[in-house]
Amino acid sequence: MHRWATLMMAGPTVDDGEAMTRYFVTRHTGAVAWAERHGHVFDVYLAHLEPTQTFVAGDVVAGVLPVHLVAELCEQGVVYLNLSLNLPVTLRGQELSADQLEQCEARLEQLVVTRP
Repeated sequence: MHRWATLMMAGPTVDDGEAMTRYFVTRHTGAVAWAERHGHVFDVYLAHLEPTQTFVAGDVVAGVLPVHLVAELCEQGVVYLNLSLNLPVTLRGQELSADQLEQCEARLEQLVVTRP
């Protein structure tokens, strides 16, 4: 099991004992239901990432975010988990249910984005 998977199902601490917060950034109820179905635990649900939102190193942010925002999170020491799926063209632009996300092989994948 990946270290981040343990973080998503364990209590809110990181290896050094410091408190961390787990965020899920999504406006989709199907994504929230899918995450709950898989035992992923989040402390805060956000419909959108606001420029005023602050994070600390060790926080976990999951969702589907623009790559430049992911780079900023990674620079801050935040763990980013992308909600990845194999989405057929016929389902693009639609609100997906938890069952449809399952059919699209949805998964949380840790991504690290760096800038040159």
